[in-house]
Amino acid sequence: MNGYKTAVILACCGSLVLAAGCGENKTEAASAAPLTASQASPPPSTAPTPAAPAKTEDALIVTGPIIVEHQVDIAAQRDGIVSRITSDAGERVKAGTALAQMDDRQLVANLAAARAKTRSIAADLKNWQSEAEVLKADYGRAQKLWDLGLISEEQLQHAKYKAESDQWDIQRVSETLNTAQEEERALELELEKTRVIAPFNGVIARRYVREGQSVVKGDRLFWVTGEGPLRMRFTLPEKFVGRLKKGQELPLTSPDVPEEKHRARVVEVSPVVDPASGTIEVLVELIGVPGALKPGMTADAAISIPR
Repeated sequence: MNGYKTAVILACCGSLVLAAGCGENKTEAASAAPLTASQASPPPSTAPTPAAPAKTEDALIVTGPIIVEHQVDIAAQRDGIVSRITSDAGERVKAGTALAQMDDRQLVANLAAARAKTRSIAADLKNWQSEAEVLKADYGRAQKLWDLGLISEEQLQHAKYKAESDQWDIQRVSETLNTAQEEERALELELEKTRVIAPFNGVIARRYVREGQSVVKGDRLFWVTGEGPLRMRFTLPEKFVGRLKKGQELPLTSPDVPEEKHRARVVEVSPVVDPASGTIEVLVELIGVPGALKPGMTADAAISIPR
């Protein structure tokens, strides 16, 4: 019996020893956990360089679209029907290149009639001028005859009035001729409006009409844009007043072509602060070859922050 109790006591002590041993292992594992986390963190030599956040703190990144000065929607200058399309989207054009032609048959006929009327009035004017020369000569002879006492005073006055009245007729016909010439020029201007031409060198970005389409004055026909120089316009807080100067260069990049690095030159700085927003407006122009940059792309410019 005593041997049985001794065995039970030894078994219990063994269990206690094992329990104590397990407790010590758990304590060691728990205490080792922080060491493992510390060992997992990268050494200082492999940590990211602080250059990027420092750059963000030292520079302000402004974003805006790339623009060109010459960019316009060409609109119809008069009502009519587009009779012919001579240029299409994607084509490069020079200033004065015909893009389209509107139906001009009625205007051509009206202009021909106006020119005929002008020629007729001009011929009448020459006739009146010739007659005026004759009456002037008659009046000169009448004066000589009056001096010789060969004609009466009534005949002299009659010759004088005819010569003077003819000058008024010449003035009347001259004004009629001027009016006819102005009407002719007005029709020529209307005829010019039927020709849709490129206002500057560039590329046709979009065509809005087709042949045979009826348009009214103000309808968009083409969108023409220049290809350079490429520019970017943005605003800055008023604390930048005096910090940017004309001719100053800034780094410029675009998320559309991140592999390209460019420089831009300040060409215009607003001389006043907008009181509504407390900002100034800045215009910069790309320097050198534009590479893959195109009008309409988004660009970023880095500007040093004043301290």
